[in-house]
Amino acid sequence: MVSYNPLWKTLIDKNIKKTQLRDMAGFSNGTLSRMGKDQYVEMKHIDRICQVLRCGISDVVEIIPDETAS
Repeated sequence: MVSYNPLWKTLIDKNIKKTQLRDMAGFSNGTLSRMGKDQYVEMKHIDRICQVLRCGISDVVEIIPDETAS
C-alpha cells in the first residue's frame, strides 16, 4: 500500500497548502484527490513534487507492506 503521509507532514513543515503544491508541481485535481486517498499516481508526479519541494522521495511517499501478500 502507498501512503502519502510523509508528503502531508512535509507540506505542514514547509507551510504549503495542498492546492499550492498542485499549482507548483502542475498536476490535476484528480491527481491530488488520488493522493488524498492513498492511491497510486504516476512517478512523474512524485518526481516533480520532489523537485519543487527540494526533498527526497521518502519525504513524499512510503510503501506500507501488505500483510496479506504471500
